Amino acid sequence: MTHLTLLCLIFLSSPKILKFVFGSDVPGDCLKDGTCEKEQGNHEKEKYRAKESWKTYLSKIEKATSQYTDCTNKKCACYSDVIDDDLRVWRDKGGITKSDFDEAAGRGVHYQIINHKLYREKDCMFPFRCKGVEHFILKMIDKLPDMEMKINVRDYPQNSKWSKPLPVFSFSKTANEYDIMYPAWTFWEGGPAVWPIYPTGLGRWDLMRDEIEKKAKEWPWDKKQPKAFFRGSRTSSERDPLVLLSRDNPQLVDAQYTKNQAWKSDADTLHAPPAKEIKLEDHCEYRYLFNFRGVAASFRFKHLFLCKSLVFHVGDEWLEFFYRALKPWVHYIPVDTDLHNVRDLLEFAKANDDVAKAMAERGYQFIKEHLRMQDVKCYWKKLLKNYAKLMLWKPTRDQAFQEIKP
Repeated sequence: MTHLTLLCLIFLSSPKILKFVFGSDVPGDCLKDGTCEKEQGNHEKEKYRAKESWKTYLSKIEKATSQYTDCTNKKCACYSDVIDDDLRVWRDKGGITKSDFDEAAGRGVHYQIINHKLYREKDCMFPFRCKGVEHFILKMIDKLPDMEMKINVRDYPQNSKWSKPLPVFSFSKTANEYDIMYPAWTFWEGGPAVWPIYPTGLGRWDLMRDEIEKKAKEWPWDKKQPKAFFRGSRTSSERDPLVLLSRDNPQLVDAQYTKNQAWKSDADTLHAPPAKEIKLEDHCEYRYLFNFRGVAASFRFKHLFLCKSLVFHVGDEWLEFFYRALKPWVHYIPVDTDLHNVRDLLEFAKANDDVAKAMAERGYQFIKEHLRMQDVKCYWKKLLKNYAKLMLWKPTRDQAFQEIKP
């Protein structure tokens, strides 16, 4: 090999010389770690765009918190607007007629309160759910006037706004239903059974509060794993993107499907073996917790806040009576149903740790102070009293009904 040939090879193999002669788009721009300058440029642009979106999130948080005023527990004031809104259609109609009530037959369990005693039709499709409802009514039976009501204990609301309004109570609904929301039976009994961790069903909100808060103390913010967490069955495909993201980026998200009653094969867990069920209090190990709707609203929502973790709430369609008092960007991170920006939101939370921690604390404080068992009882009492005022008939006891005793 001649000296001239050797010099030519050295010249052509030098990235700096090639860059000087040909510009920056030649393969010689690749660094030792395999990253090319063009790729680096694209990555920097992506980081810049992400930081621009983070400015938007920070602006939303600043605006939401500056406009937020904490509510008061006095006379259930945090949730009184929900009662007003749900009963407005009947106030506008001048009251609830007996014919309206009779037309709602079959859409809920028929209850009567006569002379401070509670009566119910004999059949209840979900006995433990009915017990969860009856527990609260019986707690205040001496202070309730005579009335009768249809209380739906199915998962799904019963009175679409595409039809005429009918007086039916349901625990959850969307803006497309007339149903009157009441606190779900699961505050006491009849929640979903999750084998083996909750074999008799999820219930006793007062006991669950204590258990989760105790566990939260074992996992303060600085000790929590800095990743998102979700465990649940595939009741909706809306959960799929988070599970798929977890498989692609397990350092960012740990989201897996568990079995449910309808599980037949791995296809029902998105072609992966079903994960082990995790107790709600053990969610506290993670900084970011996801809440998705189930068939209707998800029963886990209120529990997640007590971990003092940051809650990511997916979708805003389904409601329980207390949801509206919780504010997006104040108490939780709102996530669009299609989860198109979920990675960006998680990276924002990780990069803005103090902001995330503060929001988690606000969410915790709201549930701790404004969703106590006495708040649930207060809501039941106010709801039933206001409903009874709208009834345009005096109920008479149905002798076929059974008396429900404490």
